[in-house]
Formats: sequence, structure tokens, C-alpha cells
Amino acid sequence: MASRLHDPDGTRYGIPTFGWRLAPEDYATRRQLRARGLRPGGQDVAAQVLWYSRRYWRKGKSPIRVAYLYRIDHAKPVRPMTPAKWAALAKANAAQRVCPECRRDAGYRIPTSLGMCTTCAYSQDQCAA
Repeated sequence: MASRLHDPDGTRYGIPTFGWRLAPEDYATRRQLRARGLRPGGQDVAAQVLWYSRRYWRKGKSPIRVAYLYRIDHAKPVRPMTPAKWAALAKANAAQRVCPECRRDAGYRIPTSLGMCTTCAYSQDQCAA
């Protein structure tokens, strides 16, 4: 079954395709590149890994999962964080902690499912009951 997914020359899928854990050492996913302090750097996807997932098969979705691979030798170093980037990130994180109802810093990210801090959400539920 896994042999159907193995296409190292790219004739079936258009790009070199490997089965789970069968990709050569000179390819890496975005996450693997990041762990090495690298980024794709504008290069196109060089290959892919395909595998079957039982979890998605049971949920009625396509059971074939894909991970795109990039060439490590074409990757570039990650750009360093500048003080302006750190400040913008801190400001964005702080905005996600402010409750729109009570306007207080909740100390945690406001859940999008509630749309407000848990104190406001559950005090309104108790008042409505």
C-alpha cells in the first residue's frame, strides 16, 4: 500500500514523492528547517512525503496526508528578531489578553469561543439563569 505513495522520480505526482520516513537526508520540512535555524528562503517545494492516516480515514476526510519538503542546501538562515518586531509582537499579544467586556488584562489569551474573559463569561451565564 505504501509503495503506491513512493515516487522518487516524480512521474506520478509531478514532484519527487516519498513514503513516511523514506525521504533523503538533504530534504526537510519547514519545521525541521526552523529547528536548524533555517527557512525555505523563497525556494519552491522540492519534494513531498505522503502517508496514510487512520485518524482522518475515520473522520471521513482524505486518508492521505502530505508534508512538503525543501532542499536544505538552498535554505537561508532565519532572519533575526529586531527590537521593532519584538515590540510589535508584545503589543499584539497584549491586545489578545484584554477583555472587550471589562477592559481588564485577563493575564491569558482571551478564548475566541467565549469572546471575553472567563470571569465575564461565567458571571453573565449565572445572571441569565
